[in-house]
Amino acid sequence: MNNLLANAWPVLLPFAPVIIVAVTLLVVMIAIAFKRSHFLTGTLAVVGLNVGLITLIGQIMGWFAVPKQVIVSGMFIIDPFAQFNMVFIFLASLACCTLAYPYFKTFKDHKEELYLLLLLSTVGALLMVSAHNLASFFMSLELLSVPLYGMLAYAFMRDRSLESGLKYLVLSATASATLLMGMAFIYASTGTLEFKGIAQALGNVFESPLMIVGAAMMTFGIAFKLSAAPFHIWTPDVYQGAPAPVATYLASVTKVAMMALAIRFMLDSAVLALPAVNTLLVVIATLSILFGNLLALRQTNLKRLLGYSSIAHMGYVLVVAVSIGPGAYSITNMYMAMYALTSLGLFGVITLMSSTYKDAGEAAELYHYQGLFWRRPVLTGVMTVMLLSMAGIPLTAGFITKFFAIVAAVDGREWFLGAMIVVGSAIGLFYYLRVMLTLFKRPTKTIEFDALSDWGIQAGGLMVILVTLIVLYVGVLPNEFITWATQSIIW
Repeated sequence: MNNLLANAWPVLLPFAPVIIVAVTLLVVMIAIAFKRSHFLTGTLAVVGLNVGLITLIGQIMGWFAVPKQVIVSGMFIIDPFAQFNMVFIFLASLACCTLAYPYFKTFKDHKEELYLLLLLSTVGALLMVSAHNLASFFMSLELLSVPLYGMLAYAFMRDRSLESGLKYLVLSATASATLLMGMAFIYASTGTLEFKGIAQALGNVFESPLMIVGAAMMTFGIAFKLSAAPFHIWTPDVYQGAPAPVATYLASVTKVAMMALAIRFMLDSAVLALPAVNTLLVVIATLSILFGNLLALRQTNLKRLLGYSSIAHMGYVLVVAVSIGPGAYSITNMYMAMYALTSLGLFGVITLMSSTYKDAGEAAELYHYQGLFWRRPVLTGVMTVMLLSMAGIPLTAGFITKFFAIVAAVDGREWFLGAMIVVGSAIGLFYYLRVMLTLFKRPTKTIEFDALSDWGIQAGGLMVILVTLIVLYVGVLPNEFITWATQSIIW
């Protein structure tokens, strides 16, 4: 037994953060069986996520002797790339927990199962960024996706929440089936499930119809999960109908995990070398930038606007993937990390504004925020910084990441895609500024929604303020963040 533990320890230690979240899930499940307590369940979930995050930081900082790269059965790999993305998955999951607690505090039905679903989905996200095989690709993706169906429809008394969960269930299942069929075609062509093995076999099957069709189908499935055009139709409806904390999770954790998995798959398996896949990604990136920005122009619902905005941002990141090959690892890490933090800030404000008005709906329409500056100036400051970051204005993290995306396009001689980023950013500036102007207008006579007077000392309020400071810090002093992202490459 001692020899078995001694042999397993070097393999299990790098996976300790994932194991801790899985154990937390079991503890929360047992706690619910003994006593239903929203406070106890939420506290256990937050404590478990914090312990997992501290353990992960300890591994990155060298507090524990962990190898730079650990591969388990060819299925999962822990390396700097996975660890970088895991940090932001933990941060986003913690933020969603802190937002969910006050939001569901007065929910009339059982609240505790939401934390089970969130923890289970987080385990899937953590496994996704370390997937190294088509089998682990699919299993971890479904482990992330299936709990989301219940999370999206959790506020089932609202028709829009049920509609959101049902739409995501049907369309996500279709995308998963497409992914699975694409994997089957690739396996039939190459005879291997490992990403690196696919790259090695690609020379012999470069022009194989099965290989091309399989890679194309997997590209379509990935584009759906990223809500990239033309597979984006579900995004604004699901964002609008989902409870605000769940929409926060969908906009942050799922996007970081899916993009990390997509980048690792496309570069490690060398499918980007296929002209058909490269062309598809160029088309998808272009359509995402155009559709996302143009369709956001006329939106009056803030959650729908952010949904269309996410489509455009996924297009920007795909430009990086197409442009510079292996260098895409660090830049996509930077972009998705800052995009996730900015989304946490914006959806966090929506959640804080909606937290005491469950029966009346959510503060999602733009007119709900008219004149917010005159009664909640600090909250307005948070929202303004996040909108400026989304638009890519200097002295925010969004400017740094968008600048590197343009540099990537130029380095890869993708002049057209670089121009698309500039054009898309110019269009986006219009609707982001429109939201900002609404914040400073004269207040309406009737105030339907407002944050609590002590929102700034609540856990959710402290979280959005902290996120704002991080976005500003990275925008002003980005060197440390850039260095960390540059080092988070695949060894």
